[in-house]
Amino acid sequence: MKRFTSLEARIDAAAHGVLDRMPATGLSGALIEFLVFGLKQAWACMFGGALLFLIIATKYVWPEDTWLTRYDFLFLAALGLQLLMLAARLETSDEAKVILIFHIVGTAMEIFKTHAGSWIYPEDSFFRIGAVPLFSGFMYAAVGSYIARISRIFDMRYSNYPPMIATFVLCAAIYVNFFAHHFTVDIRYALFAVTVVLYFRTFVHFRVFRFRHRLPMLLGFLLVALFIWFAENIGTWSRAWLYPSQTSGWTPVSINKLGAWYLLMIISFVLVTIVHRPKPLDGWEDEDTGHRKQD
Repeated sequence: MKRFTSLEARIDAAAHGVLDRMPATGLSGALIEFLVFGLKQAWACMFGGALLFLIIATKYVWPEDTWLTRYDFLFLAALGLQLLMLAARLETSDEAKVILIFHIVGTAMEIFKTHAGSWIYPEDSFFRIGAVPLFSGFMYAAVGSYIARISRIFDMRYSNYPPMIATFVLCAAIYVNFFAHHFTVDIRYALFAVTVVLYFRTFVHFRVFRFRHRLPMLLGFLLVALFIWFAENIGTWSRAWLYPSQTSGWTPVSINKLGAWYLLMIISFVLVTIVHRPKPLDGWEDEDTGHRKQD
């Protein structure tokens, strides 16, 4: 798997032309590393950020009497963004496959959850399945897109990664529990424990600019889940969807939902590994210079 698309490679070369002249040590070096980290995160969030922007913008500017509903516009816009990103080589074909997988998995869960009354979509739309507007699948796809892109852009490698079959079984158990807990015992706490057992020793190693960094995998899952929880608050505030407690007036999404997003992060990451298999840390070399990176 190539680390950059052709367009990204040109951007990276131009950035190196400027940043390579700047200090590599001390506070200045740390600030440059932090700046590049933020820019790469923003690049990885491109699809999700654009979708969130459209959700917020249409809350304020979408006319009520237009022939095209807000939800249908969001669906067509998300589809157009995907095609544009592929045509402009801002996204790889493998990442498009990940987005398709997430759209299917997410829409299936949305159909069930809306039927069970977990949340609602209060506006009408033409492009829908049951009570679920089709733009909703792209919200799950945005998570998959981010994980796939960040894995590539930061050249992520893993130490002590658990057996793939174990992660697939855990992923399936989490997904089934999202449905089954409506009818039987909720085993989410047992699933939390299993995630700790599987990933406790796992570290993700990633390259920002000049240096290689590492982060406990469990902490990485939690940080991304927290970011998604903030985005969910924005989404419900804009009335793109609503929980039952928000139908009479917006209130923040319960922090208890962070646990659900944490488990969804496990599903998201494992699904991405179907297309982008986790690379081991052993033998990691700088793909640009051919020199082995040092911790």
